[in-house]
Amino acid sequence: MPWKQPTLHLVCGKIAAGKSTLTSALAEQPHTILVKEDYWLARLYPGEQNSLADYVRNATRLREAMSTHLVDLLRSGLSVVLDFPANTPASRAWMRSLFEEAGCRHQLHYLDVPDEVCKSRLRQRNRDGTHEFTVSDDDFALFTKHFFPPAPDEGFDVVLHRA
Repeated sequence: MPWKQPTLHLVCGKIAAGKSTLTSALAEQPHTILVKEDYWLARLYPGEQNSLADYVRNATRLREAMSTHLVDLLRSGLSVVLDFPANTPASRAWMRSLFEEAGCRHQLHYLDVPDEVCKSRLRQRNRDGTHEFTVSDDDFALFTKHFFPPAPDEGFDVVLHRA
């Protein structure tokens, strides 16, 4: 198989928009690794994800710890699927620093899914117990207030996914 330039795959979408489902599919490509924020947060900070402030603090710590490692993976020739929400300009700026430092391609997968579809999926996910975190409708509303879709002037290579 011919060598392909490594790519950093990023995902943007509200809670339960399908980011993890998409990232799992993207990670099936050869020479590709999946890194899941929720997996690491649940294991590094058990019982410490009780508010938006907790999430911001712990996600910041995780990003600081993993940045160099992610760049090293990309520089080694692996593609990385980052299952971290690229939901704010600040989070996307951090992600931009990774692919710029690694000198690799990127794709920002934007899942444009209506709130009602997300909330329905979220309730089912909560009932099934298949996710590291249980998220209430109130939490969904709180996190959604801080959601900003990617703007053209941010300069990302956006791949749009609609429900």
